[in-house]
Amino acid sequence: VQLQASGGGSVETGGSLRLSCAASGFTLNSGSTAWFRQAPGKEREGVSFTRPNSGTTYYSESVKGRFTISRDNAKNTVYLQMNSLKPEDTAIYYCTASRRSLIFSERYVTTNYDYWGQGTQVTVSS
Repeated sequence: VQLQASGGGSVETGGSLRLSCAASGFTLNSGSTAWFRQAPGKEREGVSFTRPNSGTTYYSESVKGRFTISRDNAKNTVYLQMNSLKPEDTAIYYCTASRRSLIFSERYVTTNYDYWGQGTQVTVSS
């Protein structure tokens, strides 16, 4: 199983990026998927989460209204559209997938996820 994340880069404040996470060896829509991020010196935090076979999505308060998670089942890929980026969004972003559908309270617990992408760097300058 592989999750290949891409789309990171450097942008100025207010800019946009779209992260992609393509899966192989595993069907993303069979379980929950999420994006986490980790800034230097900080713990990994959950950013966005989606359940399989539904439009249910959740966002952390810090990104709500600016980020959108989506999934293309035909491409077995999950995306994170990031708009109105701020310097505090600077981090390595990781996509992750679980083999099961997680409940709300489980969504940002890293040990609930079975597969992780390699991470993609996002840098936002002021």
